[in-house]
Amino acid sequence: MALSEQEQIRRDKLNEIKALGINPYPAEAYEVKDTTQSIEENFEEGKKVSLAGRLMARRIQGKASFAELQDAAGRIQIYFNRDEICPGEDKNKYNELYKRLLDIGDFIGIEGQLFTTQVGEKTVMVKDFTLLSKSLKPLPLPKTDSEGNIHDGFTDAEMRYRQRYADLAVNPHVKEIFYKRSKLFTAMRNFFNDRGYFEVETPILQPIPGGAAARPFITQHNALNIPLYMRIANELYLKRLIVGGFDGVYEFSKNFRNEGMDRTHNPEFTAMEIYVAYKDYHWMMEFTEQLLEHCAREVNGTTKAIFNGQEIDFKAPYPRITMRDAILEHTGFDIKDKTEEELRKAAKNMDLAVDETMGKGKLIDEIFGEKCENQYVQPTFIIDYPKEMSPLTKMHRSEEGVTERFELMVCGKEIANAYSELNDPIDQRERFEEQLKLSEKGDDEAMFIDQDFLRALEYGMPPTAGLGIGMDRLIMFLTDQQSIQEVLFFPQMKPEKKRMELTEDEKELLALLTTSEAYDLEEIKEKSGLSNKKWDKITKSLRKKELINIEKTAEGLIIQKA
Repeated sequence: MALSEQEQIRRDKLNEIKALGINPYPAEAYEVKDTTQSIEENFEEGKKVSLAGRLMARRIQGKASFAELQDAAGRIQIYFNRDEICPGEDKNKYNELYKRLLDIGDFIGIEGQLFTTQVGEKTVMVKDFTLLSKSLKPLPLPKTDSEGNIHDGFTDAEMRYRQRYADLAVNPHVKEIFYKRSKLFTAMRNFFNDRGYFEVETPILQPIPGGAAARPFITQHNALNIPLYMRIANELYLKRLIVGGFDGVYEFSKNFRNEGMDRTHNPEFTAMEIYVAYKDYHWMMEFTEQLLEHCAREVNGTTKAIFNGQEIDFKAPYPRITMRDAILEHTGFDIKDKTEEELRKAAKNMDLAVDETMGKGKLIDEIFGEKCENQYVQPTFIIDYPKEMSPLTKMHRSEEGVTERFELMVCGKEIANAYSELNDPIDQRERFEEQLKLSEKGDDEAMFIDQDFLRALEYGMPPTAGLGIGMDRLIMFLTDQQSIQEVLFFPQMKPEKKRMELTEDEKELLALLTTSEAYDLEEIKEKSGLSNKKWDKITKSLRKKELINIEKTAEGLIIQKA
Protein backbone atom coordinates (compact mmCIF):
# COMPACT_ATOMS: atom_id res chain seq x y z
CA MET A 1 0.00 0.00 0.00
CA ALA A 2 1.30 3.43 -0.90
CA LEU A 3 2.55 5.52 2.02
CA SER A 4 1.47 9.09 2.65
CA GLU A 5 4.11 11.80 2.69
CA GLN A 6 4.08 11.92 6.49
CA GLU A 7 4.38 8.14 6.77
CA GLN A 8 7.37 8.14 4.44
CA ILE A 9 9.06 10.94 6.40
CA ARG A 10 8.68 8.96 9.61
CA ARG A 11 10.21 5.87 8.04
CA ASP A 12 13.14 7.96 6.85
CA LYS A 13 13.60 9.20 10.43
CA LEU A 14 13.43 5.62 11.64
CA ASN A 15 16.38 4.74 9.42
CA GLU A 16 18.33 7.78 10.64
CA ILE A 17 17.69 6.78 14.25
CA LYS A 18 19.04 3.30 13.54
CA ALA A 19 22.09 4.88 11.83
CA LEU A 20 22.82 6.76 15.07
CA GLY A 21 23.07 3.39 16.82
CA ILE A 22 19.79 3.85 18.70
CA ASN A 23 17.30 0.99 18.85
CA PRO A 24 13.85 2.56 18.17
CA TYR A 25 12.15 -0.45 19.77
CA PRO A 26 14.38 -1.48 22.71
CA ALA A 27 13.75 -4.76 24.51
CA GLU A 28 14.85 -3.61 27.95
CA ALA A 29 12.21 -2.72 30.54
CA TYR A 30 12.01 0.96 31.44
CA GLU A 31 11.63 1.73 35.13
CA VAL A 32 8.71 4.08 35.67
CA LYS A 33 8.69 5.53 39.18
CA ASP A 34 6.17 8.37 38.70
CA THR A 35 3.01 9.24 36.79
CA THR A 36 1.53 12.56 35.72
CA GLN A 37 -1.09 12.11 38.45
CA SER A 38 1.42 11.41 41.24
CA ILE A 39 3.49 14.41 40.14
CA GLU A 40 0.42 16.65 40.14
CA GLU A 41 -0.64 15.47 43.60
CA ASN A 42 2.82 15.53 45.20
CA PHE A 43 4.64 18.29 43.32
CA GLU A 44 7.91 19.37 44.88
CA GLU A 45 10.27 21.89 43.27
CA GLY A 46 13.57 20.26 42.27
CA LYS A 47 12.34 16.69 42.92
CA LYS A 48 13.80 14.00 40.65
CA VAL A 49 11.24 12.00 38.67
CA SER A 50 11.11 9.17 36.13
CA LEU A 51 8.09 8.62 33.90
CA ALA A 52 7.13 7.41 30.44
CA GLY A 53 4.42 8.09 27.91
CA ARG A 54 3.51 9.35 24.47
CA LEU A 55 4.81 12.64 23.08
CA MET A 56 1.70 14.69 22.25
CA ALA A 57 2.89 18.23 21.41
CA ARG A 58 6.18 20.03 20.67
CA ARG A 59 7.26 23.67 20.51
CA ILE A 60 10.92 24.03 19.46
CA GLN A 61 12.58 27.35 20.36
CA GLY A 62 16.24 27.45 19.41
CA LYS A 63 18.32 25.15 21.59
CA ALA A 64 15.34 24.43 23.81
CA SER A 65 11.83 23.10 23.34
CA PHE A 66 8.69 22.44 25.34
CA ALA A 67 6.60 19.34 24.81
CA GLU A 68 3.71 17.45 26.40
CA LEU A 69 4.00 13.89 27.64
CA GLN A 70 0.83 11.83 28.05
CA ASP A 71 0.54 8.70 30.15
CA ALA A 72 -2.52 6.72 31.26
CA ALA A 73 -3.29 9.28 33.99
CA GLY A 74 -2.96 12.56 32.07
CA ARG A 75 -0.46 15.02 30.60
CA ILE A 76 2.46 17.06 31.85
CA GLN A 77 4.72 19.65 30.23
CA ILE A 78 8.34 18.64 29.71
CA TYR A 79 11.30 20.86 28.84
CA PHE A 80 14.24 19.85 26.66
CA ASN A 81 17.40 21.97 26.78
CA ARG A 82 20.41 21.12 24.62
CA ASP A 83 22.82 21.87 27.43
CA GLU A 84 20.99 19.73 29.98
CA ILE A 85 20.34 16.51 28.08
CA CYS A 86 22.67 13.53 28.38
CA PRO A 87 25.91 15.35 29.13
CA GLY A 88 28.92 13.42 27.86
CA GLU A 89 29.81 11.58 24.68
CA ASP A 90 26.18 10.86 23.72
CA LYS A 91 25.10 14.48 24.05
CA ASN A 92 25.18 15.38 20.34
CA LYS A 93 23.49 12.14 19.35
CA TYR A 94 20.58 12.69 21.72
CA ASN A 95 20.30 16.37 20.87
CA GLU A 96 19.89 15.31 17.26
CA LEU A 97 17.27 12.78 18.30
CA TYR A 98 15.10 15.05 20.44
CA LYS A 99 15.27 18.08 18.16
CA ARG A 100 14.86 16.56 14.72
CA LEU A 101 13.95 12.88 14.80
CA LEU A 102 11.25 12.65 17.45
CA ASP A 103 7.62 12.96 16.33
CA ILE A 104 4.30 13.44 18.01
CA GLY A 105 3.07 9.96 18.92
CA ASP A 106 6.49 8.54 19.87
CA PHE A 107 6.77 6.79 23.23
CA ILE A 108 9.67 8.01 25.36
CA GLY A 109 10.89 7.54 28.91
CA ILE A 110 12.35 10.56 30.72
CA GLU A 111 14.29 11.33 33.86
CA GLY A 112 14.47 14.85 35.15
CA GLN A 113 13.70 17.44 37.79
CA LEU A 114 10.48 19.29 38.56
CA PHE A 115 10.28 23.05 38.26
CA THR A 116 7.64 25.72 37.73
CA THR A 117 7.78 27.98 34.67
CA GLN A 118 7.41 31.75 34.81
CA VAL A 119 3.73 31.38 33.93
CA GLY A 120 3.23 28.91 36.77
CA GLU A 121 3.04 25.63 34.85
CA LYS A 122 4.41 22.50 36.50
CA THR A 123 7.13 21.10 34.25
CA VAL A 124 9.79 18.39 34.07
CA MET A 125 13.32 19.51 33.10
CA VAL A 126 14.54 16.54 31.05
CA LYS A 127 18.01 15.33 32.03
CA ASP A 128 17.93 12.01 30.19
CA PHE A 129 15.47 10.31 27.89
CA THR A 130 15.02 7.02 26.04
CA LEU A 131 13.14 6.37 22.84
CA LEU A 132 10.82 3.46 23.68
CA SER A 133 8.78 3.15 20.47
CA LYS A 134 8.86 5.10 17.19
CA SER A 135 5.42 5.98 15.81
CA LEU A 136 5.27 5.42 12.04
CA LYS A 137 1.74 6.76 11.49
CA PRO A 138 0.74 10.32 12.46
CA LEU A 139 -1.93 10.52 15.15
CA PRO A 140 -5.18 12.15 13.98
CA LEU A 141 -4.67 15.16 16.25
CA PRO A 142 -7.21 18.01 16.18
CA LYS A 143 -6.23 21.44 14.91
CA THR A 144 -6.89 24.50 17.09
CA ASP A 145 -7.41 28.00 15.68
CA SER A 146 -6.23 31.26 17.23
CA GLU A 147 -9.37 31.48 19.36
CA GLY A 148 -8.88 28.00 20.81
CA ASN A 149 -11.65 26.35 18.78
CA ILE A 150 -10.93 22.75 17.76
CA HIS A 151 -11.35 21.80 14.11
CA ASP A 152 -10.77 18.62 12.08
CA GLY A 153 -10.23 16.56 15.18
CA PHE A 154 -10.61 12.80 15.39
CA THR A 155 -14.37 13.03 15.75
CA ASP A 156 -15.63 10.80 12.94
CA ALA A 157 -17.54 8.10 14.84
CA GLU A 158 -16.89 5.27 12.39
CA MET A 159 -13.14 5.94 12.32
CA ARG A 160 -13.01 6.25 16.12
CA TYR A 161 -14.69 2.85 16.57
CA ARG A 162 -12.51 1.19 13.93
CA GLN A 163 -9.32 2.69 15.35
CA ARG A 164 -10.12 2.71 19.07
CA TYR A 165 -6.38 2.70 19.82
CA ALA A 166 -6.02 6.06 18.10
CA ASP A 167 -9.27 7.34 19.64
CA LEU A 168 -8.01 6.60 23.15
CA ALA A 169 -4.62 8.18 22.40
CA VAL A 170 -5.98 11.51 21.15
CA ASN A 171 -9.27 11.66 23.07
CA PRO A 172 -8.26 10.75 26.64
CA HIS A 173 -11.73 11.65 27.97
CA VAL A 174 -13.02 8.49 26.24
CA LYS A 175 -11.12 6.43 28.83
CA GLU A 176 -13.41 7.78 31.54
CA ILE A 177 -16.34 5.86 30.03
CA PHE A 178 -14.42 2.61 30.32
CA TYR A 179 -13.14 3.37 33.82
CA LYS A 180 -16.79 3.80 34.83
CA ARG A 181 -17.71 0.60 33.01
CA SER A 182 -15.13 -1.25 35.11
CA LYS A 183 -16.49 0.42 38.26
CA LEU A 184 -19.98 -0.83 37.38
CA PHE A 185 -18.85 -4.44 37.09
CA THR A 186 -16.88 -4.19 40.34
CA ALA A 187 -19.82 -2.60 42.19
CA MET A 188 -22.24 -5.27 40.99
CA ARG A 189 -19.83 -8.11 41.75
CA ASN A 190 -19.22 -6.79 45.28
CA PHE A 191 -22.98 -6.41 45.85
CA PHE A 192 -23.53 -10.08 45.00
CA ASN A 193 -20.46 -11.40 46.83
CA ASP A 194 -21.38 -9.51 50.00
CA ARG A 195 -24.69 -11.40 49.99
CA GLY A 196 -23.03 -14.78 49.58
CA TYR A 197 -23.81 -15.43 45.90
CA PHE A 198 -21.35 -17.45 43.83
CA GLU A 199 -19.81 -16.31 40.52
CA VAL A 200 -19.65 -19.07 37.89
CA GLU A 201 -18.83 -19.65 34.23
CA THR A 202 -21.00 -21.46 31.69
CA PRO A 203 -20.30 -22.62 28.10
CA ILE A 204 -20.14 -20.16 25.21
CA LEU A 205 -20.34 -22.93 22.61
CA GLN A 206 -23.61 -24.80 23.16
CA PRO A 207 -25.34 -27.72 21.42
CA ILE A 208 -28.69 -25.89 21.71
CA PRO A 209 -29.09 -22.08 21.76
CA GLY A 210 -31.41 -21.81 24.75
CA GLY A 211 -32.52 -19.31 27.34
CA ALA A 212 -33.83 -16.59 25.00
CA ALA A 213 -35.76 -15.99 21.81
CA ALA A 214 -33.05 -14.93 19.35
CA ARG A 215 -31.34 -15.98 16.13
CA PRO A 216 -28.00 -17.65 16.95
CA PHE A 217 -24.60 -17.74 15.28
CA ILE A 218 -23.77 -21.28 14.14
CA THR A 219 -20.35 -22.90 13.90
CA GLN A 220 -19.02 -26.42 13.35
CA HIS A 221 -17.02 -28.61 15.71
CA ASN A 222 -14.78 -30.57 13.36
CA ALA A 223 -13.63 -33.28 15.80
CA LEU A 224 -17.18 -34.14 16.89
CA ASN A 225 -18.67 -33.32 13.49
CA ILE A 226 -21.61 -31.48 15.04
CA PRO A 227 -22.98 -27.95 14.76
CA LEU A 228 -22.54 -25.71 17.80
CA TYR A 229 -24.20 -22.42 18.61
CA MET A 230 -22.69 -19.30 20.11
CA ARG A 231 -24.39 -18.55 23.42
CA ILE A 232 -27.49 -16.34 23.16
CA ALA A 233 -28.11 -16.57 26.93
CA ASN A 234 -26.74 -18.48 29.91
CA GLU A 235 -30.06 -18.91 31.73
CA LEU A 236 -30.59 -22.64 31.32
CA TYR A 237 -27.08 -23.49 32.49
CA LEU A 238 -27.34 -21.30 35.57
CA LYS A 239 -30.65 -22.93 36.50
CA ARG A 240 -28.98 -26.34 36.16
CA LEU A 241 -26.64 -25.17 38.94
CA ILE A 242 -29.61 -24.26 41.14
CA VAL A 243 -30.86 -27.82 40.54
CA GLY A 244 -27.42 -29.00 41.61
CA GLY A 245 -27.70 -27.32 45.00
CA PHE A 246 -26.33 -23.79 44.80
CA ASP A 247 -28.53 -21.21 46.53
CA GLY A 248 -27.39 -18.26 44.41
CA VAL A 249 -25.25 -18.09 41.25
CA TYR A 250 -24.39 -15.27 38.86
CA GLU A 251 -22.32 -14.72 35.74
CA PHE A 252 -21.19 -11.84 33.56
CA SER A 253 -21.53 -13.46 30.15
CA LYS A 254 -20.64 -12.56 26.60
CA ASN A 255 -23.70 -13.36 24.48
CA PHE A 256 -24.01 -13.45 20.70
CA ARG A 257 -27.16 -12.83 18.67
CA ASN A 258 -27.23 -12.91 14.90
CA GLU A 259 -29.44 -9.86 14.53
CA GLY A 260 -29.33 -6.29 13.28
CA MET A 261 -27.10 -3.54 14.62
CA ASP A 262 -28.20 -0.09 15.72
CA ARG A 263 -27.47 2.50 18.42
CA THR A 264 -28.58 0.14 21.20
CA HIS A 265 -27.72 -3.29 19.76
CA ASN A 266 -24.42 -5.01 19.02
CA PRO A 267 -24.29 -8.69 17.95
CA GLU A 268 -21.80 -9.37 20.77
CA PHE A 269 -22.88 -7.95 24.12
CA THR A 270 -22.41 -8.44 27.86
CA ALA A 271 -25.21 -9.55 30.16
CA MET A 272 -25.32 -10.31 33.86
CA GLU A 273 -27.66 -13.04 35.04
CA ILE A 274 -28.28 -14.07 38.64
CA TYR A 275 -30.51 -16.83 40.05
CA VAL A 276 -31.45 -17.08 43.73
CA ALA A 277 -33.23 -20.09 45.20
CA TYR A 278 -36.36 -19.79 47.37
CA LYS A 279 -37.20 -16.29 46.03
CA ASP A 280 -39.84 -14.88 43.66
CA TYR A 281 -40.17 -11.92 41.34
CA HIS A 282 -41.53 -9.64 44.07
CA TRP A 283 -38.33 -10.19 46.06
CA MET A 284 -36.30 -9.73 42.87
CA MET A 285 -37.90 -6.33 42.18
CA GLU A 286 -36.73 -5.02 45.55
CA PHE A 287 -33.33 -6.64 45.04
CA THR A 288 -33.00 -4.97 41.61
CA GLU A 289 -33.86 -1.54 43.03
CA GLN A 290 -31.23 -1.91 45.74
CA LEU A 291 -28.66 -3.20 43.22
CA LEU A 292 -29.06 -0.35 40.73
CA GLU A 293 -29.17 2.32 43.43
CA HIS A 294 -25.89 0.90 44.80
CA CYS A 295 -24.28 0.72 41.34
CA ALA A 296 -25.27 4.29 40.42
CA ARG A 297 -23.69 5.61 43.62
CA GLU A 298 -20.50 3.62 43.07
CA VAL A 299 -20.12 4.74 39.44
CA ASN A 300 -21.19 8.40 39.67
CA GLY A 301 -21.23 9.16 43.39
CA THR A 302 -24.99 9.80 43.23
CA THR A 303 -28.18 7.96 42.36
CA LYS A 304 -28.82 10.47 39.59
CA ALA A 305 -27.52 10.40 36.03
CA ILE A 306 -28.06 12.61 33.00
CA PHE A 307 -29.00 10.85 29.77
CA ASN A 308 -29.80 12.74 26.58
CA GLY A 309 -30.55 15.90 28.56
CA GLN A 310 -32.89 14.16 31.03
CA GLU A 311 -32.15 13.50 34.69
CA ILE A 312 -32.64 9.85 35.66
CA ASP A 313 -32.86 8.87 39.33
CA PHE A 314 -32.05 5.28 40.28
CA LYS A 315 -33.05 5.75 43.90
CA ALA A 316 -35.55 3.11 45.05
CA PRO A 317 -38.45 2.43 44.93
CA TYR A 318 -39.56 2.29 41.27
CA PRO A 319 -43.19 2.38 40.00
CA ARG A 320 -44.82 -0.90 38.92
CA ILE A 321 -47.39 -1.23 36.12
CA THR A 322 -48.77 -4.35 34.43
CA MET A 323 -48.18 -4.83 30.71
CA ARG A 324 -51.93 -5.00 30.15
CA ASP A 325 -52.47 -1.63 31.88
CA ALA A 326 -49.49 -0.06 30.05
CA ILE A 327 -50.89 -1.02 26.63
CA LEU A 328 -54.42 -0.01 27.61
CA GLU A 329 -53.21 3.38 28.87
CA HIS A 330 -51.21 4.25 25.76
CA THR A 331 -53.30 2.65 23.00
CA GLY A 332 -56.80 2.22 24.43
CA PHE A 333 -56.64 -1.49 23.46
CA ASP A 334 -57.14 -4.23 26.07
CA ILE A 335 -55.06 -7.33 25.27
CA LYS A 336 -56.81 -9.54 27.84
CA ASP A 337 -58.31 -12.72 26.35
CA LYS A 338 -57.67 -11.58 22.77
CA THR A 339 -57.05 -14.17 20.05
CA GLU A 340 -54.04 -14.09 17.75
CA GLU A 341 -56.14 -12.71 14.90
CA GLU A 342 -57.65 -9.99 17.10
CA LEU A 343 -54.15 -8.95 18.17
CA ARG A 344 -52.89 -8.95 14.58
CA LYS A 345 -55.85 -6.82 13.45
CA ALA A 346 -55.28 -4.36 16.31
CA ALA A 347 -51.58 -4.12 15.49
CA LYS A 348 -52.36 -3.38 11.84
CA ASN A 349 -54.86 -0.70 12.91
CA MET A 350 -51.99 0.88 14.85
CA ASP A 351 -49.92 0.91 11.61
CA LEU A 352 -47.47 -1.66 12.95
CA ALA A 353 -45.50 -3.97 10.66
CA VAL A 354 -46.76 -7.48 11.46
CA ASP A 355 -46.99 -10.72 9.47
CA GLU A 356 -48.50 -14.19 9.62
CA THR A 357 -45.43 -15.77 11.26
CA MET A 358 -45.95 -13.73 14.44
CA GLY A 359 -47.75 -15.46 17.28
CA LYS A 360 -49.59 -13.82 20.18
CA GLY A 361 -46.40 -13.14 22.12
CA LYS A 362 -44.64 -11.45 19.21
CA LEU A 363 -47.73 -9.36 18.40
CA ILE A 364 -48.11 -8.11 21.98
CA ASP A 365 -44.37 -7.40 22.14
CA GLU A 366 -44.61 -5.36 18.94
CA ILE A 367 -47.53 -3.31 20.27
CA PHE A 368 -45.80 -2.61 23.57
CA GLY A 369 -42.43 -1.89 21.97
CA GLU A 370 -43.77 0.58 19.43
CA LYS A 371 -46.54 2.27 21.39
CA CYS A 372 -45.59 2.12 25.07
CA GLU A 373 -41.92 1.48 25.73
CA ASN A 374 -40.67 5.02 25.05
CA GLN A 375 -43.15 6.45 27.57
CA TYR A 376 -41.06 5.23 30.53
CA VAL A 377 -38.10 7.53 31.18
CA GLN A 378 -37.61 7.08 34.93
CA PRO A 379 -36.93 3.49 36.10
CA THR A 380 -40.26 1.65 35.91
CA PHE A 381 -41.14 -2.03 36.34
CA ILE A 382 -43.46 -3.42 33.66
CA ILE A 383 -44.88 -6.56 35.29
CA ASP A 384 -47.12 -9.58 34.61
CA TYR A 385 -46.33 -10.48 31.01
CA PRO A 386 -48.66 -12.67 28.92
CA LYS A 387 -47.81 -16.38 28.95
CA GLU A 388 -47.02 -16.37 25.21
CA MET A 389 -44.18 -13.88 25.75
CA SER A 390 -42.57 -15.80 28.61
CA PRO A 391 -41.90 -19.49 27.94
CA LEU A 392 -39.52 -19.85 30.92
CA THR A 393 -41.67 -18.08 33.51
CA LYS A 394 -43.97 -19.39 36.24
CA MET A 395 -47.68 -18.70 35.76
CA HIS A 396 -49.08 -15.88 37.89
CA ARG A 397 -50.39 -17.09 41.24
CA SER A 398 -53.67 -15.15 40.96
CA GLU A 399 -54.06 -13.71 37.43
CA GLU A 400 -54.98 -16.13 34.65
CA GLY A 401 -53.07 -16.00 31.34
CA VAL A 402 -50.10 -14.01 32.61
CA THR A 403 -46.76 -14.86 34.17
CA GLU A 404 -44.70 -13.60 37.09
CA ARG A 405 -42.26 -11.60 35.04
CA PHE A 406 -41.02 -8.02 35.00
CA GLU A 407 -38.84 -5.88 32.79
CA LEU A 408 -37.24 -2.67 34.02
CA MET A 409 -37.62 0.25 31.62
CA VAL A 410 -35.28 3.25 31.68
CA CYS A 411 -35.29 6.04 29.08
CA GLY A 412 -37.69 4.03 26.93
CA LYS A 413 -35.43 0.95 26.84
CA GLU A 414 -35.44 -2.36 28.68
CA ILE A 415 -32.34 -2.90 30.82
CA ALA A 416 -33.44 -5.78 33.08
CA ASN A 417 -35.61 -8.86 32.70
CA ALA A 418 -36.65 -11.11 35.59
CA TYR A 419 -38.94 -14.04 36.42
CA SER A 420 -40.31 -16.25 39.07
CA GLU A 421 -38.65 -19.15 37.29
CA LEU A 422 -40.78 -21.96 35.90
CA ASN A 423 -39.79 -25.13 37.78
CA ASP A 424 -42.64 -27.44 36.71
CA PRO A 425 -40.98 -29.78 34.15
CA ILE A 426 -44.30 -30.82 32.56
CA ASP A 427 -45.45 -27.22 32.08
CA GLN A 428 -41.97 -26.32 30.78
CA ARG A 429 -42.09 -29.08 28.17
CA GLU A 430 -45.48 -27.85 26.95
CA ARG A 431 -44.14 -24.29 26.67
CA PHE A 432 -41.16 -25.49 24.63
CA GLU A 433 -43.48 -27.42 22.33
CA GLU A 434 -45.51 -24.25 21.76
CA GLN A 435 -42.26 -22.53 20.77
CA LEU A 436 -41.53 -25.37 18.35
CA LYS A 437 -44.85 -24.71 16.61
CA LEU A 438 -43.89 -21.06 16.19
CA SER A 439 -40.59 -22.15 14.66
CA GLU A 440 -42.46 -24.36 12.18
CA LYS A 441 -44.56 -21.31 11.22
CA GLY A 442 -41.39 -19.45 10.28
CA ASP A 443 -40.40 -17.66 13.49
CA ASP A 444 -36.59 -18.04 13.39
CA GLU A 445 -36.26 -16.57 16.90
CA ALA A 446 -38.44 -19.18 18.62
CA MET A 447 -36.77 -21.23 21.38
CA PHE A 448 -35.36 -24.71 20.86
CA ILE A 449 -36.39 -27.65 23.04
CA ASP A 450 -33.53 -28.37 25.44
CA GLN A 451 -34.10 -32.00 26.47
CA ASP A 452 -31.22 -32.00 28.96
CA PHE A 453 -32.61 -28.93 30.73
CA LEU A 454 -35.99 -30.64 30.99
CA ARG A 455 -34.26 -33.67 32.47
CA ALA A 456 -32.56 -31.41 35.02
CA LEU A 457 -35.94 -29.93 36.03
CA GLU A 458 -37.29 -33.44 36.54
CA TYR A 459 -34.74 -33.91 39.33
CA GLY A 460 -36.38 -30.91 41.00
CA MET A 461 -35.54 -27.21 41.09
CA PRO A 462 -36.56 -25.15 44.13
CA PRO A 463 -38.62 -21.96 43.72
CA THR A 464 -36.18 -19.51 42.13
CA ALA A 465 -36.04 -15.88 41.06
CA GLY A 466 -33.84 -14.92 38.12
CA LEU A 467 -32.63 -11.57 36.81
CA GLY A 468 -30.80 -10.53 33.66
CA ILE A 469 -29.30 -7.06 33.07
CA GLY A 470 -27.86 -5.67 29.84
CA MET A 471 -24.56 -4.26 31.07
CA ASP A 472 -23.75 -2.30 27.93
CA ARG A 473 -27.08 -0.51 27.95
CA LEU A 474 -26.86 0.21 31.68
CA ILE A 475 -23.47 1.88 31.37
CA MET A 476 -24.84 3.95 28.47
CA PHE A 477 -27.41 5.43 30.84
CA LEU A 478 -24.86 6.02 33.61
CA THR A 479 -22.39 7.83 31.32
CA ASP A 480 -24.80 9.69 28.99
CA GLN A 481 -23.78 7.83 25.83
CA GLN A 482 -26.35 7.67 23.02
CA SER A 483 -24.71 4.80 21.14
CA ILE A 484 -23.72 1.35 22.37
CA GLN A 485 -20.56 1.63 20.25
CA GLU A 486 -19.31 4.32 22.66
CA VAL A 487 -19.25 1.90 25.61
CA LEU A 488 -17.61 -1.03 23.76
CA PHE A 489 -13.88 -0.92 23.14
CA PHE A 490 -14.24 -2.75 19.83
CA PRO A 491 -17.83 -2.74 18.49
CA GLN A 492 -18.77 -4.80 15.46
CA MET A 493 -18.34 -2.81 12.22
CA LYS A 494 -19.07 -3.32 8.55
CA PRO A 495 -16.02 -4.41 6.51
CA GLU A 496 -13.69 -1.48 5.95
CA LYS A 497 -13.49 -0.23 2.39
CA LYS A 498 -10.05 -0.45 0.86
CA ARG A 499 -8.12 2.77 0.73
CA MET A 500 -8.00 4.11 -2.81
CA GLU A 501 -5.77 6.76 -4.32
CA LEU A 502 -7.76 9.36 -6.26
CA THR A 503 -6.61 11.78 -8.93
CA GLU A 504 -7.16 15.48 -8.38
CA ASP A 505 -10.00 15.44 -10.95
CA GLU A 506 -11.66 12.55 -9.12
CA LYS A 507 -11.34 14.37 -5.80
CA GLU A 508 -12.88 17.53 -7.27
CA LEU A 509 -15.85 15.65 -8.72
CA LEU A 510 -16.49 13.88 -5.42
CA ALA A 511 -16.25 17.21 -3.61
CA LEU A 512 -19.10 18.52 -5.77
CA LEU A 513 -21.25 15.69 -4.50
CA THR A 514 -20.76 16.36 -0.77
CA THR A 515 -23.40 19.09 -0.47
CA SER A 516 -26.37 17.06 -1.73
CA GLU A 517 -27.64 13.51 -1.93
CA ALA A 518 -28.33 13.68 -5.67
CA TYR A 519 -27.71 15.92 -8.69
CA ASP A 520 -29.10 16.10 -12.19
CA LEU A 521 -26.35 14.54 -14.31
CA GLU A 522 -26.24 17.32 -16.87
CA GLU A 523 -26.22 19.95 -14.14
CA ILE A 524 -23.29 18.45 -12.31
CA LYS A 525 -21.43 17.88 -15.58
CA GLU A 526 -21.78 21.58 -16.34
CA LYS A 527 -20.61 22.54 -12.84
CA SER A 528 -17.55 20.34 -13.17
CA GLY A 529 -16.27 22.16 -16.28
CA LEU A 530 -15.01 18.85 -17.69
CA SER A 531 -15.07 17.92 -21.37
CA ASN A 532 -17.35 15.04 -22.34
CA LYS A 533 -14.37 12.73 -22.87
CA LYS A 534 -12.81 13.56 -19.51
CA TRP A 535 -16.19 13.39 -17.76
CA ASP A 536 -16.80 9.89 -19.11
CA LYS A 537 -13.33 8.75 -18.05
CA ILE A 538 -13.59 10.11 -14.48
CA THR A 539 -17.15 8.95 -13.82
CA LYS A 540 -16.32 5.48 -15.15
CA SER A 541 -13.33 5.31 -12.77
CA LEU A 542 -15.39 6.50 -9.77
CA ARG A 543 -18.15 4.01 -10.53
CA LYS A 544 -15.60 1.20 -10.79
CA LYS A 545 -14.26 2.22 -7.36
CA GLU A 546 -17.88 2.15 -6.06
CA LEU A 547 -17.71 5.80 -5.02
CA ILE A 548 -20.62 7.07 -7.16
CA ASN A 549 -23.80 5.74 -8.75
CA ILE A 550 -25.55 6.98 -11.89
CA GLU A 551 -29.20 5.98 -11.91
CA LYS A 552 -32.21 6.43 -14.17
CA THR A 553 -35.27 7.83 -12.39
CA ALA A 554 -38.62 9.33 -13.33
CA GLU A 555 -36.96 12.74 -13.20
CA GLY A 556 -34.17 11.62 -15.54
CA LEU A 557 -30.58 10.58 -14.94
CA ILE A 558 -29.08 11.48 -11.58
CA ILE A 559 -25.61 11.08 -10.13
CA GLN A 560 -25.21 10.12 -6.47
CA LYS A 561 -22.37 9.67 -4.05
CA ALA A 562 -22.30 5.98 -3.06
